[in-house]
Amino acid sequence: MTENTTATVPSRVGVLGGGRMGAGIAHAFLISGARVTVVEVDGPAAESAKERVESDLVKSLERGKIDGNLDTWTQNFSVSVDYADFADCELVIEAVPETWDLKVSSLQRVEKNLSETAWLATNTSSLSVDGLADELQRPERFCGMHFFNPVPASTLVEIVIGRKTRQELKELTLQWVAGIGKTPATVNDAPGFASSRLGLALGLEAIRMVEEGVASAEDIDNAMVLGYKHPVGPLALTDIVGLDVRLGIAEYLESTLGPRFAPPQLMRDMVERGELGRKSGKGFYDYS
Repeated sequence: MTENTTATVPSRVGVLGGGRMGAGIAHAFLISGARVTVVEVDGPAAESAKERVESDLVKSLERGKIDGNLDTWTQNFSVSVDYADFADCELVIEAVPETWDLKVSSLQRVEKNLSETAWLATNTSSLSVDGLADELQRPERFCGMHFFNPVPASTLVEIVIGRKTRQELKELTLQWVAGIGKTPATVNDAPGFASSRLGLALGLEAIRMVEEGVASAEDIDNAMVLGYKHPVGPLALTDIVGLDVRLGIAEYLESTLGPRFAPPQLMRDMVERGELGRKSGKGFYDYS
C-alpha cells in the first residue's frame, strides 16, 4: 500500500459463512460504513452468525471504537439463507470451511447470484486461488482476501493475486483493506501464500518439539515470545487457529510442497481426540 492509496469500502458487502471468521469480516466492513449481508446454510446458523456480529459490535461500542448504539449499527446488517440476497452486493467474500469441494461449490453458487460488475473474494488461508478461479465463470473478478482471527484485533489482510485477477481488483483491494483500518500484504498465488506457509512451518516444528520431549508447550512459546519478540507463541497460536484447521493446511502443503510440511503424529492424535484448541476447551493449553 502506498501513501496515495484511497481508503474506501464498497457500499454493499456480502459474506458467505458467519462463523468466527466470517462474522469478524462482516463486523470489519459494517463498522467502516458498508451495508453487510451474511448468508448461512440454515436458520440456526444464520442466527448464530447474527449473534456473533452483534457481540463484536457491543465490544466495539464498549471500547469506544464506534459511536452510537447497537440498534443503529444493526440497521445496516442482515443475515439470510438465500444466495440471491447477494445480488446487489459490490463485493462478496467467501468464508466457509477450508475444504476444496465446499469452496468450489460455494463460490460457484455465489457467482451465479452476483451482478456482472460485482467482485468476488475467497478467505482461503492456503488453497490455490488460481485453482479456484479456474472453476469460475469470471476469474478476472476474483482474488484472495485472507483475514486473520480474531479479525477485530488483527491488523493484517493478505491479498492473494491470481494470474487472471484484473489489475483493477488488485488496486481496489488495497483501498478496501485501508478502508477497514487494516494493513495489506499483497502476494502472488502460491501454496500457503506467505503467512500460512511461514506460520505453519514454525507451528509444525514447535509441535514436533513437544512430541520429542524437547520442552513443554509453555517453555517453547516463551522462547519465541520473550526471546524473539513474537506477540504469541506458535503453540498458543495453533490453539487460536484450531488444530483441525492447521492440520488441513499442513496436509495440503505436504501434497503441494513436500514432506517438510508433513503433520506430526501428535497433531493428528490431538485432532482425533477432539483437542482442537480454544474452540474445544483444550489444545496445547487447557481453556476449561
